[in-house]
Amino acid sequence: MSIDDQLTYLKKGLADLIREEDLRERLLQSGKTGRPLRVKAGFDPTAPDLHLGHTVLLRKMKHFQDLGHRVIFLIGDITGLIGDPTGRNSTRPPMTREEILQNAETYKTQVFKILDPSKTEVRFNSEWLEPLKFVDVIRLCSKYTVARIMERDDFTNRFRDGIPISMHELLYPLAQGYDSVMLECDVEMGGTDQTVNLLVGRELQKDAGQQPQIVATVPLLEGTDGVEKMSKSKGNYIGITEPAKVIFRKVMGIGDALMWRYWELLTDKSMAEIAAMKTEEPMQVKMRLARQIVADFHSAEAADRAQMDFDREVRAGEQPVDIETVRLTDYTGNSLPKILLAAGLAESRTDAERKIKAGAVEIDGTRYTGFTIAIAPCGAVFRVGKKWKRVQG
Repeated sequence: MSIDDQLTYLKKGLADLIREEDLRERLLQSGKTGRPLRVKAGFDPTAPDLHLGHTVLLRKMKHFQDLGHRVIFLIGDITGLIGDPTGRNSTRPPMTREEILQNAETYKTQVFKILDPSKTEVRFNSEWLEPLKFVDVIRLCSKYTVARIMERDDFTNRFRDGIPISMHELLYPLAQGYDSVMLECDVEMGGTDQTVNLLVGRELQKDAGQQPQIVATVPLLEGTDGVEKMSKSKGNYIGITEPAKVIFRKVMGIGDALMWRYWELLTDKSMAEIAAMKTEEPMQVKMRLARQIVADFHSAEAADRAQMDFDREVRAGEQPVDIETVRLTDYTGNSLPKILLAAGLAESRTDAERKIKAGAVEIDGTRYTGFTIAIAPCGAVFRVGKKWKRVQG
């Protein structure tokens, strides 16, 4: 590929690139010397599973690998103890080292669903951050000013509103920047909310006599609600380790407008190909998207089964083949709201009553609008909206 073609390939889906002319020059040097670029992205293992929002960044890292460059998947086992303050209006609760390491192990297996293991370094920033002495931390702090750190909106807003900012949170961008120095990064990648942290790395590298890294940011992927950033805590996520059937249904549940953003950020389709698909019937295009995402994290065969299940259970309204059986262990009596709550078919007693009144509850194919029912020992098949369960008393 020519340098122009490489830049086009790498820029697809990026939100910002600082600076494009620097990346062009590094790519030219790499071509002449044969030295691959070192491309880093850091992940703090604060949750056990990755979701599609994380894969936007991982896919772009894979694009660098496709061009022969070296990717560093950096697990922030020390910065994770601090907790990234980005976008937070309060101090993160501390995690234990055991929790961090347990989550890190699951990350290592999940990332290779996308990244090429032969072109990936998995590193932990405890390698260089843990041995630092207090005098080393003081020297590191001297490289940056409080005024620069307070330019961040999250810190400025919290300070203005009288919300506490802990001293250790101010160390986070410095620790992340120091990672770039120790790894001698050519490129650091992150979400758009990480721009300030990534720029700190450029400053620390200059001070260390290194070429400042190129900063490449990717957009934050909206969750299934189409509004908030995808997040497990917000319940709008699609986890890459979720069952194929669940992933397929969640993708099919997103809005048509959001579907095009998912095509752009979660697949390798060109913008021209995506534009051409906009003339097709939206349901069929979304089906293809759901199939592709399932195939990426499971298999083509799993995508086939997921689509067949969706057609049968959602579009035709038929009973699932693999219906879950729930045995009630707590006494519910003949109270239908209590049964729905105990079976996980309602979020609360009030929610259960609302669904019953709305006619959303079917038991063995019969709609129930009353609040009492007796369940036979052999059980009954409940359908509440799109959820099916066999409930045994």
